[in-house]
Amino acid sequence: MNVGESTRELPILLEDVSLAAGATTILDRVTLSFASGSPSVLIGPNGSGKTTLLRIAMGLIAPSRGTVTWGGRPAVPPSRRAIVFQHPTMLRRTAAGNIRYALRAAHIPRAVHEPRCESLLRLVGLEGLGERPARRLSGGERQRLALARALACDPVVLFLDEPTASLDPTATKMFEDVVRAVAERGVKVVMSTHDLGEARRLAGEIILLHRGRVIETGPASAFFDSPRAPEARKFIAGELLI
Repeated sequence: MNVGESTRELPILLEDVSLAAGATTILDRVTLSFASGSPSVLIGPNGSGKTTLLRIAMGLIAPSRGTVTWGGRPAVPPSRRAIVFQHPTMLRRTAAGNIRYALRAAHIPRAVHEPRCESLLRLVGLEGLGERPARRLSGGERQRLALARALACDPVVLFLDEPTASLDPTATKMFEDVVRAVAERGVKVVMSTHDLGEARRLAGEIILLHRGRVIETGPASAFFDSPRAPEARKFIAGELLI
């Protein structure tokens, strides 16, 4: 990764960010910074604003108020940011064809498409499945293919929106292993999950959201060992946040 290119994306700073849809407040005065380092994991009940926050940080939607900057600049094109959703759409192509499409979209030189495609398939554990139709892959395989496709643009920041929510434990472990490998390569991972176990396994930093607000944020070890906010203690204990 080119260090100069990474500084154009990081840190991602959200300052006093709110988003409303009519009379409904989805995010409420959120201030956060995503810097390089270990994965940042968003947790919170359904409807807490996790997906919306990821979309705003990615640059897919604009806030109703507040500012978002990437590397200190507003309105940076998301050429070095990528996102994987909970239910990614597979193109009607082979697994390798899906990655080649992403390589073309990222304007990667054609001469390196095949080795890059093979490398990405290997990274996500799909080597040997490149010519299989993507829509015939298992759920876990499709999710890892979506991850490989997102990595085609060589992102500095990778957003993951509850990517293992519909996967079984074996597929979840395989996906988490890839996330760790990606993070170890220097890609900043920002991920949402409903699974506290997954958050414990992957997070360097935890952000707890509830009703569109940041309730608590900090190192994962401190959050799980000694949460400060009453809502955080309830959530860790498995109680409902209403």
